[in-house]
Amino acid sequence: MSDDLSALPPLPHSDGWRERLTAYAETLDLTPARLVMGVVVGAVVLIAGWRLMASSDAPPESRLPLVTTSAPAGGSGPVTTTTALAEVVVHVAGAVTSPGVQRLDAGARVVDAIDAAGGATTDADLGRVNLAAVLEDGQQVFVPKVGDVGGGAAGGAGPGDASPASSGDSGPVHLNTASETELEALPGIGPSLAEAIVDYRTTHGPFSSVDELLDVRGIGQSKLEALRDQVVL
Repeated sequence: MSDDLSALPPLPHSDGWRERLTAYAETLDLTPARLVMGVVVGAVVLIAGWRLMASSDAPPESRLPLVTTSAPAGGSGPVTTTTALAEVVVHVAGAVTSPGVQRLDAGARVVDAIDAAGGATTDADLGRVNLAAVLEDGQQVFVPKVGDVGGGAAGGAGPGDASPASSGDSGPVHLNTASETELEALPGIGPSLAEAIVDYRTTHGPFSSVDELLDVRGIGQSKLEALRDQVVL
């Protein structure tokens, strides 16, 4: 580089800096077009370098995706969601092969619960069961037998409730499907005893005989005899 500069002719003497710069440019053969090109190239290099440095200095959080939360129109706070149940636990009773507690996927229907219990027996009256009803956690599904008096299992009863008997039925009360209100219509059965019968039925399954009422808290032999002709299984 030093050798190239030494080969340049000396600057001519001039009193003004403009004249000196012009004379130096002429010695280097710098035409106006070359000067403009040099300025443009220099500007491009400066801009590219500045943008490269600006992008590398950006904080990491500025490159993360923006996450926003929404609030309800009433302004009562952020919207919260609840996790749906993954499974439901139901009690399948009555005319099925294997009565008992069954675990099924959430969204399963009554027909799925009956299948999980081994299917209905040959004397089951499935026409009185809503097989398409969606199961609820803690529900009891009761399948009546053909000829049973009283309502069948609706399949849509809430948690812990047995299916109610049809309000239009007359005659004895169906011990395994009657609601607390219907049980209270029996002689000597008040709200507390009706609740005790339903609780026993929910815990132990349907009654296998009328005599099993003796196992219900508050029912003795005399009350059993008064009820014997008023209830059926």
